[in-house]
Amino acid sequence: MGTLAERPAYQKFDVAVRRSPIDGFGVFALEPVPRWTKIGEVRGESITVAEARRRAATLERIMIVEVSAKKAIDLARSTDPMRFTNHSCQPNGQLRIQEGRIEFYALRAIEPGEEITVDYGETHHEGRLACRCGAAGCTGRL
Repeated sequence: MGTLAERPAYQKFDVAVRRSPIDGFGVFALEPVPRWTKIGEVRGESITVAEARRRAATLERIMIVEVSAKKAIDLARSTDPMRFTNHSCQPNGQLRIQEGRIEFYALRAIEPGEEITVDYGETHHEGRLACRCGAAGCTGRL
């Protein structure tokens, strides 16, 4: 991402977007991230949940997070690196919705070079998409 002066205030740790062994691109720590600390946020287009579900039905790659019963954030045009956070059945991070913001926190210490992952939880894929996280105990589906 660059120097501390160049990264947005809501991006707390330096990360890089690279090809991921899990899927497509992923986000990787460039510095140590202590356990339980905020890594960063993502921002995007605010849309209704109905519009989010309409878009999700027509896309192969989906970067949409429902933040409430009525509101979702579409990250397709976001420039925030955390939008590339991949799913893992044994994640090192956690996605939290805080006052309509999509934030990422470390569940444990994350080392430089390590891919940052979260458990997506319930998704629109409804078990139809293969999970490729490779973690011990992987459920095999999203």
